[in-house]
Amino acid sequence: MLGSIAGDIIGSVHEGRGTKTRDFPLFTSASTFTDDTILTVAVANALLGGGEFVDAYHDFFHRYPDAGFGGRFRRWASERERLPYNSWGNGSAMRVSPVGFAAGSLDEALILARQSAEVTHDHPEGIKGAQAVAAVIFMASTGVDKVGIRAEVEGRFGYGLSLSLDEIRPGYRFDVSCQGSVPQAIIAFLESDGVEEAIRNAISLGGDADTQACMAGGMAEAFHGGLPAELRATVLARLPSDLRRVVETFRARHGLP
Repeated sequence: MLGSIAGDIIGSVHEGRGTKTRDFPLFTSASTFTDDTILTVAVANALLGGGEFVDAYHDFFHRYPDAGFGGRFRRWASERERLPYNSWGNGSAMRVSPVGFAAGSLDEALILARQSAEVTHDHPEGIKGAQAVAAVIFMASTGVDKVGIRAEVEGRFGYGLSLSLDEIRPGYRFDVSCQGSVPQAIIAFLESDGVEEAIRNAISLGGDADTQACMAGGMAEAFHGGLPAELRATVLARLPSDLRRVVETFRARHGLP
């Protein structure tokens, strides 16, 4: 999940800017965590404590209400609503990475991903996006190679992964739907040789930069067995103590480097 947080922080300054290059400073003074990180930590916290996802989302939103949450989620969480709102947005996929690391089987990853998604994103596309990201992370962390991951995603979820980033990038625009952002984030991971490259790939699409980098970073972390030490230290240093404590507890519980 630390790769997801890294992607969010690095991508935060590219949000809405249409960045179409991999060549940019990895961190700036303005690089910061956003709602992607907060809800990723909320999922991890729910998995650690066995609580309800809906309660974790409410609680962590109220800790950081000004972190860039989308309008519909903000209203839902502000009022502590408990019914979902049929969203197909990529919020379900951006927060799901802890599921992929915590699950003991692919089936469990799919079940937990659905549960984490459907309290808000109960549209089939919202659920599918979360399940796809969790499945990639589970497979990547358990030794499945990229050929196998690609085949499973295309076969199980029907996402087309045949286009290259160079083919996607010129015409790609900001898209917050799962169906319009998750496959591209998976391709960004598949074309990378490390966590940093996966994040740069995702941002270079010029779309929903922090969220797609969040997804790609988590996948690459799982595949490569963690983050480089310097990147890991920089990311942890940019988290407030309460979020960092959950991240470190989750990493220790699941043996993550």
